[in-house]
Amino acid sequence: MFIGTLGVEYRLHGNESLKDKRRVANSLKQKVRGKFNVAVAEVDSENDMSRLCLAVVSVSNDKRHLESRLSKCLSMMEAVCPEEMVYSEISVQAGDLP
Repeated sequence: MFIGTLGVEYRLHGNESLKDKRRVANSLKQKVRGKFNVAVAEVDSENDMSRLCLAVVSVSNDKRHLESRLSKCLSMMEAVCPEEMVYSEISVQAGDLP
């Protein structure tokens, strides 16, 4: 079993409230979940109006398939979100069930 994570950070320009930030975050999370069937959560900067950090997680039996899924997910996130992406990292690790 392989566990893949994708960490993404956006710099939000022109946001005036946390409500504006949540609108951007929820829209992006919904699109990613719907297309790739992955878990997505906002992490690290919940109360910062100028930063949005998202973590995407998926599990698979095939490492290449998982890397491909996360790479496509990253490409889609770059394409559909008008905000400035300042950081992204894909990590895949082998995991064992207890």
